[in-house]
Amino acid sequence: MIALGKLPGFRLDRAGAALIGASLMLAAGVLSVEAAARAVDLGTLALLLGLMIVVANLRLAGVFRLVNSWVVARARHPLQLLVAVTFAAGILSAFLLNDAICLVMTPLVLDLARRLRRDPVPYLLAVAMAANIGSTATITGNPQNILVGSFSRIAYTDFAAHLSPVAAFGLVATVVLVALFHPAEFRGRAPLGRNAMPAHLHRPLAIKSAAVTVLMMAAFFAGQPPAKAALVAGGVLLVTRVVRAERIYRAIDWPLLLLFAGLFVVVAGFEKAVLTPSLMADIGRLRLDRAPVLTLATAVLSNLVSNVPAVLVLRPLLAGAADPHRAWLTVAMASTLAGNFTLLGSVANLIVVQGARAGGVTIGFWRYFRVGAPLTIVTILFGLWWLAGFSGDAARWLG
Repeated sequence: MIALGKLPGFRLDRAGAALIGASLMLAAGVLSVEAAARAVDLGTLALLLGLMIVVANLRLAGVFRLVNSWVVARARHPLQLLVAVTFAAGILSAFLLNDAICLVMTPLVLDLARRLRRDPVPYLLAVAMAANIGSTATITGNPQNILVGSFSRIAYTDFAAHLSPVAAFGLVATVVLVALFHPAEFRGRAPLGRNAMPAHLHRPLAIKSAAVTVLMMAAFFAGQPPAKAALVAGGVLLVTRVVRAERIYRAIDWPLLLLFAGLFVVVAGFEKAVLTPSLMADIGRLRLDRAPVLTLATAVLSNLVSNVPAVLVLRPLLAGAADPHRAWLTVAMASTLAGNFTLLGSVANLIVVQGARAGGVTIGFWRYFRVGAPLTIVTILFGLWWLAGFSGDAARWLG
């Protein structure tokens, strides 16, 4: 059900599937209620919740629309517009959840392309792919990185130092490949029109939201626990006379939080009931301590069952890794970049596709795949090479 995103014949989604799986762990006696409660990582849920509140305030204040207007005012040609959209989506996704950024940017970019009389599809592809790639850079970029940060205890700055260059390379590659596969859109030299979008900025709320966001990011880099920083930031932003709390609550992705809680319990039961010492020994012979093997396994698993369940399933398998620090960074890199392989590779892709469809634009599987597949391969290979450069024994790590 997690892989399909639904149960055929039933009105059930991934969050419901995770909840059913958790309840079956209790019903079958695999876990007690107390053990199930201990399996849920409240820090991860708190970090997700805090980030969602921050993004909701930025959106309601008009900050994202202001960024969009700034891009339009400075882009002179379609290629400059593509660069601006790509790096805006990537940089925002590095610090805020990529799914939330796609939810905000998709209608804005669609409206922007129509105002400028451009083909919206290349720019929407850039939003989805750049959001996935940009989110590779930090622990707070996407849900699977949040899990990796929680499990590995890698410091925020250490994580960013290793993976930010991979994200930067990936954003450049996104621009090159999107432009390469859409020559009709970017070959011409005709300047863009100056049909800017109205910003509709709520200045007091925008200033407060931006200030709190900057302080939250500073706290991340200062070594504060990300969950603590995000939850405090979210709590501060809820104290306002401007926005009704109900509007913020409606912007929170409650099913995602439910999905995480259920999967924590399911994987804890899986670890207890299935991962016997003999099975772990068999898995050990797969040589997951070799970066190429671990990368391929992570990428394939991420496309089969999605990246969040993939990271949860890999967690017990990495417990005995010779270099757990580098192994977790490899999992974070591969599980995120693999999301660009197909339309179904990540939730961010689906958000963009569904948002485009609601606006009357169809993004077909092949039109996405011809850019996403080579982009995935190129970025993952660069990520492997880059992480090997941090290793004192690159030859052993690469196998």
